Amino acid sequence: MLTTAIVEHILATIPQRTIGVLGDLFLDRYLDLDAAITEPSIETGLDAYQVSRVRSCPGAAGTVINNLAALGVGRIVPIGMIGDDGEGHELRQALAKMSAVDMSNLAITSERRTPTYTKPMLCEPGKAPRELNRLDIKNRLALPAAVENMLTERLAAAWSALDVLLVLDQVSEPECGVVTARVRAQLAILGETEPKKVVIVDSRERIGLFRNAWLKPNERECLRAAGKTDDLRGALGKLMAAANRPIICTRGDKGMLIALMGSAEPIEVHAYRVTAPIDTVGAGDSSSAALACALASGAELSAAAAFGNLVASITIQQIGTTGTAAPDQVRRRWHEATDPRLAPAE
Repeated sequence: MLTTAIVEHILATIPQRTIGVLGDLFLDRYLDLDAAITEPSIETGLDAYQVSRVRSCPGAAGTVINNLAALGVGRIVPIGMIGDDGEGHELRQALAKMSAVDMSNLAITSERRTPTYTKPMLCEPGKAPRELNRLDIKNRLALPAAVENMLTERLAAAWSALDVLLVLDQVSEPECGVVTARVRAQLAILGETEPKKVVIVDSRERIGLFRNAWLKPNERECLRAAGKTDDLRGALGKLMAAANRPIICTRGDKGMLIALMGSAEPIEVHAYRVTAPIDTVGAGDSSSAALACALASGAELSAAAAFGNLVASITIQQIGTTGTAAPDQVRRRWHEATDPRLAPAE
């Protein structure tokens, strides 16, 4: 499936590619808490954690953007919404640090808050950082029509220039995120008019509602969307028939299962073994970014899926953060994966 020549071709080609990311942009704000200087609160008697460092980065769909930038994509086009608030300013600052990101298709609005995950990380001597209870800011009302209009206009304007479009439907509450029913309908029309354009969808709750797009559910999402309990192959076939495009089902340490149009049996793409400790947060986003890069570079789907697994095997070894993989890390990991002397023990 994957060879050294294919890996090098992907890495050499992606600086000339344009990849769009349609979805919910969050701000991920990490608060590093130094346990050695915790103070008691005079008012409450509770521990007052002391923040030694604040780290902010794009989250949710922004995690995919981070990974695309790290891999070296030449132009990244986010299509989404950012609130006209302090968190939105912080998010735009974080996006602006990545020179490949073109922010001209982002809708800035005072009608929505910028969704934010604040993650307190307790740092204790001799221990790995430990995440405490997360603090979430989310929009829980339907997306205003005016914002939806801005998004559909920006999607239509960006469409022709995109080599691949990634769709990240992250918000569980219906109609509260960027990918509304109207946006899904627009995607289906665009996909029908240009069937060779690769549109890859990752949706936590609504993967079965997308049409004329490549779907990337995990095993649970695939079974639930198809109304199955344990027939994964049957679920893949049902989703593929509805979407009219290939299905890439992620299965954690079992890799991926690919259903191709016109193929009777799905293809298994094995994961790459890694040593503990691991942190799987963001693994799906890193594999999505790598998959998009590989397909934009002309790789066959099975090789692209293997490249996605390769990149995910790097990011899951980055503890306490949603990791990324640079080209040199990809090359090094590929060398380890193909050299039996360097492979992890069973």
